[in-house]
Amino acid sequence: MVKIDDFPIVTRRTVSWGQMDAYRHVNNVQYFRFIEDARIAYFEAMGIYATEDLADLPEVGPILASASCRFLAPVVYPDTVLIGARTTEVGEDRFTMEYAVASETAGRVVAVADSVVVSYAYREGKKAKLPQSWRDAISAIEAKTQPE
Repeated sequence: MVKIDDFPIVTRRTVSWGQMDAYRHVNNVQYFRFIEDARIAYFEAMGIYATEDLADLPEVGPILASASCRFLAPVVYPDTVLIGARTTEVGEDRFTMEYAVASETAGRVVAVADSVVVSYAYREGKKAKLPQSWRDAISAIEAKTQPE
């Protein structure tokens, strides 16, 4: 069973009333926003930052290729969720991330998700080899959850 403690990056979000839908639980779209927040926190830990100025785009940046989520239990307002992020696989031009969303009220993981992030040369408009600096950053981040 997946536990939040298994993740090197964990973010916390307060559930708002407006995140619920007509069925009185947090809408599925919100989970993708939760995992996006955790993914961005992971990117920040890697040293990959978004820029507001398109002229300042790096040679290579991350682009989301796919994302999926499995919902295990509903979340309702009021609650706080913890979202864990980790990298499970590194390829030539991509890496696979795994996420867990845990409800503080329920005291357990309520959703698990994954995504594929591709290294992308924005100016050229095509995939690029994963920079060594990213590989090194991922290794350093993931080492935080390895037993000593």
